[in-house]
Amino acid sequence: MADHQRIHPDPTAPPPDLESQTKPTAPLVPRGLSRSENGHPTELNQPYQRTIPLQYSKPPKKKNWCCRCLCCTLCMLLSLVIAIGILAAIVYFGFDPKIPKYSVDGMTITQFSVNNDNSISAQFNVNITARNPNTKIGISYEGGSKLTVIYMGTVLCEGSWPKFYQGHRNTTVLNVPLTGQVQDATGLLNSLQAQQQTGTVPLVLRAKVPVRIKLGKLKLPKFKPIVRCKVNVNALSTGSLRIRDSDCSFKFKF
Repeated sequence: MADHQRIHPDPTAPPPDLESQTKPTAPLVPRGLSRSENGHPTELNQPYQRTIPLQYSKPPKKKNWCCRCLCCTLCMLLSLVIAIGILAAIVYFGFDPKIPKYSVDGMTITQFSVNNDNSISAQFNVNITARNPNTKIGISYEGGSKLTVIYMGTVLCEGSWPKFYQGHRNTTVLNVPLTGQVQDATGLLNSLQAQQQTGTVPLVLRAKVPVRIKLGKLKLPKFKPIVRCKVNVNALSTGSLRIRDSDCSFKFKF
């Protein structure tokens, strides 16, 4: 058989570079990418990007009925205050109102006795002068009044203010009877005995009378003023008392 032709390497040629034979000349996948299982490149070492949440427009606010009611109420109150102020100005400048005046001119004790059970029975007659200085305003004293005589916080007797109408610039003298009884008056008698030695016994006359003011032909609603008189007398004994001084005040109570 004929010998096969053999190729012998050249002993003078340099050895082949194995790395150049195995390493490709161009990268198969760009840097920073890797190939997924499906063969598609994916990004590597990419920085984390935070997703921005979607912002939805706010729904329209519901109408606040409470605020509206409050505003309406305040407006009504303001209108009422303004109306009352206008009415008060008309009354003040048109009728020139003046406060009525009262004074205690006399006091008589018809009974002031100590009973067997240490109670006190008292009967007073009080003379009161009521003056209406107004030229265009009348005063109508209504029923349901209460008049009391008080000593050191203890009610001695009670009565009623007479019902009558007092016209313009009128002066009326009233004689009001009062009766009462004080239970367990031992402490009261001891205090009264020590007070009478000084020659001055302080009393308080308190009247609560429903009245209606008349402006021309117009009558205002009823209200209850309080008349409070501080009266100093010489003693508490049967007979006519001597009034040393008196001071009366008038207070409105609607």
